Amino acid sequence: MKAYGAEFVGTFWLVLGGCGSAVLAAAFPGVGIGLLGVSLAFGLTVLTMAYAIGHISGCHLNPAVSIGLWAGGRFPASKLLPYIVAQVLGAIAAGGVLYLIASGKAGFSLAGGLASNGYGEHSPGGYSLTAALVTEVVMTMMFLIVILGATDRRAPAGFAPLPIGLALTLIHLISIPVTNTSVNPARSTGVGVYVGDWAVSQLWLFWLAPIAGAVLGALVYRLIADEAKN
Repeated sequence: MKAYGAEFVGTFWLVLGGCGSAVLAAAFPGVGIGLLGVSLAFGLTVLTMAYAIGHISGCHLNPAVSIGLWAGGRFPASKLLPYIVAQVLGAIAAGGVLYLIASGKAGFSLAGGLASNGYGEHSPGGYSLTAALVTEVVMTMMFLIVILGATDRRAPAGFAPLPIGLALTLIHLISIPVTNTSVNPARSTGVGVYVGDWAVSQLWLFWLAPIAGAVLGALVYRLIADEAKN
């Protein structure tokens, strides 16, 4: 149960820190943190939580990561469902806190999307469904390759949070204009349920693509790492 609680808290922090930076700080007049700041915020949430709860739950914070680790032979199938439930609940709790904070500003409207993920007319850059699908699959695939490589027993011990956090930062730098960057079904769900409408109707993509990308990443890593001969 402690591991599930850690996943709840960790995913709460990821969504509050990452999406919160996008909603509250990205475009603040004169001193907004912009795309670079939001990208860094997402990376920092994973970096800080990896050191805080990595020894408790492994710090997945993401259903796609949990599934990818299972596909990579690093995580038991018996724990997948409770991990995913904890992650989604933590994300929804964070989305609720963010909504309460953001709605305290005069003129607030959910039309801004609350940092939800989208494609087509709801993509920040107007990118198509196909572009969004490819982006989410490839970005999540690369994220899993970094995670599996950084946590491989042959990798330097104690440094895994750094490349993993930086990888998530880089992923956001690349893909925010396309989908607002998901690579995490819990993150997408956590804010999307409060926006409703288009954010919920497009949510399927941000479950399907990251999970497919995670499994692909696990298969690629197993192929190139040749762990069977370690």
